[in-house]
Amino acid sequence: MNYLWVMAGAVVGAPLRYFIGTHFPGSNWGSIPVGTYFVNITGCLLIGLVLGFAEARDSLPREARLLLVTGFLGSYTTFSAFGYETYDLARTDELFRAIFYVVASVVAGVLAAWAGANLSRLVF
Repeated sequence: MNYLWVMAGAVVGAPLRYFIGTHFPGSNWGSIPVGTYFVNITGCLLIGLVLGFAEARDSLPREARLLLVTGFLGSYTTFSAFGYETYDLARTDELFRAIFYVVASVVAGVLAAWAGANLSRLVF
């Protein structure tokens, strides 16, 4: 039964990630993959909200965690794509952009997770 909860979340998370990655509005960031960046940061925010809510309420049913965290967010976030796209930037002589992308993604991701967790504590 656990696999069904994970699959149910993944059925929503993976197509949403694909949609954002292919339809994200253009930007002035040059070759930086903004869609992947956006998905990683919003994924960090959402996991902070979900797990912050679980902590504030002192519970989150196992099924809800499997559905939301493992299934939805596990298929929505794109850390493997982030790793490859960073490698691709570095190998195509865009080392500065690759480093910027890594630092910006990690800092914004950690801040988004922190913001989500704290926001959930205020709301719930």
